[in-house]
Amino acid sequence: MKEQVLPTHDGGHLALYSYGTEDAPGEKRVVLIGGAFLTALIYRPFSIALANGLGDGWAVDVYDRRGRGSSSPQPAGYSMATEIEDVRTVMDATGARNILGHSLGGSVALNAVQEFTGTGYVPDKLAVYDAAVNIDGSIDIKWLDGFEKAVNDGKVGHALAHMKKATSPGSAMARIPEPVLAGLMAVLSRTKVNKVFRQVMPSGVGELRAAYNEKDHARDFSVLPAGTHFMAGGKSPSYYKVTAQRLHAAVPGSTFELSPKCFHGSIPAAVKELVADISEYFTA
Repeated sequence: MKEQVLPTHDGGHLALYSYGTEDAPGEKRVVLIGGAFLTALIYRPFSIALANGLGDGWAVDVYDRRGRGSSSPQPAGYSMATEIEDVRTVMDATGARNILGHSLGGSVALNAVQEFTGTGYVPDKLAVYDAAVNIDGSIDIKWLDGFEKAVNDGKVGHALAHMKKATSPGSAMARIPEPVLAGLMAVLSRTKVNKVFRQVMPSGVGELRAAYNEKDHARDFSVLPAGTHFMAGGKSPSYYKVTAQRLHAAVPGSTFELSPKCFHGSIPAAVKELVADISEYFTA
């Protein structure tokens, strides 16, 4: 693994981690953009597995987005534009010609490539898995107010409860009364992974607002390159599948793939089925 610190356009910095062949050429490099609340460290097992799946001569570059890991905090005036410029910074530093986005990182990837239309930053291949894009109001954001208040009040259990109910509709957990669920989440938040989660909660509020407050339309992304690959997990919340299908229908020449056995966290979990599918897409 190679570690780098990249200066950003606004005086901040990004922590970048590269796996696989260190001197891989741009056409054999994949920039991985992670989801909300997740650090590059959490994506390490997947990054290693994907680099191995891609094969000799390939590399995977994953970075800590603003406000997490070893990257600088979200700056004043943080927005999706900040995220897009950061993608540009990583592409400049690595020369990478391929992008993979997961969850809210999928939203960043799609918005970035949309912004890059007509420039040399348009990637050779673009894939997103369970992209968290608010297409025509497909994502209910009413829970964000309660989540933000709980974060600001330091009530981690309540914040987690708000998020779990919103992101797992119809599940047994979603039916648990909020006070009870908040107590359960407070206990779970003491685990190693959730300690990291607690640290990035404040930045999570900002990134969720940046991604969800604007209702996008599928047609807005019709400028994405042909060959864009939309993926969704068969066991993920249904709105990810709906979003992927709407985007696939709007982007000429794009492809759609449903992974029946996969769930929303299958990427950081390095589920073999998904690693194989993504590797095949980028190397085909």
